[in-house]
Amino acid sequence: MAKSHLLGAARIGPNRELKFSLESYWRGDITADELQLTANTIQQQNIQSTADLNFTQVGDFSFYDHVLDTSFLLGNVPKRAQNDDDSRLDNYFKVARGKARNHNNCCTQAGEMTKWFDTNYHYIVPEFDQNTEFSLNPEQLIRQINQAKALGSTVKPVILGPVSYLHLGKSKDQCDKLALLDKLLPIYQELFAVIERHGIEWVQIDEPALVVDLSPEWQLAYRYAFNALKTSSLKILLTTYFGPLGTNLDLVATLPVAGIHIDVTHDIDEASSLVQSQSVDQVLSLGVINGRNIWKSDLTKILDSIEPLAHMETRQPMVSAKLLVIARSCHSRERNVISGRTHRLASLWPRKNCRTRMFNAGIKQRPQCSCTATKG
Repeated sequence: MAKSHLLGAARIGPNRELKFSLESYWRGDITADELQLTANTIQQQNIQSTADLNFTQVGDFSFYDHVLDTSFLLGNVPKRAQNDDDSRLDNYFKVARGKARNHNNCCTQAGEMTKWFDTNYHYIVPEFDQNTEFSLNPEQLIRQINQAKALGSTVKPVILGPVSYLHLGKSKDQCDKLALLDKLLPIYQELFAVIERHGIEWVQIDEPALVVDLSPEWQLAYRYAFNALKTSSLKILLTTYFGPLGTNLDLVATLPVAGIHIDVTHDIDEASSLVQSQSVDQVLSLGVINGRNIWKSDLTKILDSIEPLAHMETRQPMVSAKLLVIARSCHSRERNVISGRTHRLASLWPRKNCRTRMFNAGIKQRPQCSCTATKG
């Protein structure tokens, strides 16, 4: 039977609580502890919303941008924002927006912002030079892991992968970004060891750069990186989204990972090719619900499109969804639209126990059914 999980959940809160708390913090109206309390509440709500799923994702929450979070996780913070007199949070906001609070007289040059693939979201571009060093700072991730475990969840951390992190960044001195991979991989190995000590089985490694055209050097970097990471006993779910793998399909199929997630909202045929290419002991996770679509998903049509894959191999599918860009439920709005993260979750719940549960949209009961939703 398919297992169900999310690739990520909305951060802003059902009524945009994070937005209002951030603005209050920047104005100086609330303290960092009060801001963290809002964050804890949103994360707890997200954890509770996954109670009917097999896994609860952690590491997907962010005060501003998850790529910037990764830079702080990996110790790659611009020197202009490294002030020992300020808190980690204030240094974080210096990179994000130039200053921590509006009443601060001193401003720092904010990090460059650019578009997050083909979405309307943006991220703070990581900065590199030939002297860049990395160091692990996992405190925020561990706090989220402990919060989810305290609520009885089976935890799956979400981490931006090392190759995509380098690919998304910018060299400030024209150095070769791939030359930094040997410095970066030991930090990921150290992070994996920390995660293992918390009793985690699966870790989701996001590598969205796999949906863009890659040079042979970058493709080789993927082989090198994931061979280095396979020494861990953690099961890696290699996750891509925002498009088809295209010429990178053969590369992905041969990487030494326990599972692969791909976006098939545009091309279901790519899943068939991947099933035929990947190892039979690998988990396959398919993104089939378009998170950007405001209308109710036709689950029967989705099942019809992916059911043939279940008969191609005896592998166990995983069910996943990406809800980061679904800002909030529309239930509180006076409009005739059934959408939002609540509906996306409802699309997944019947899949977990699809043999015994009927969905009110009239979906048929089927054995071995699987359905996932993609990032976006």
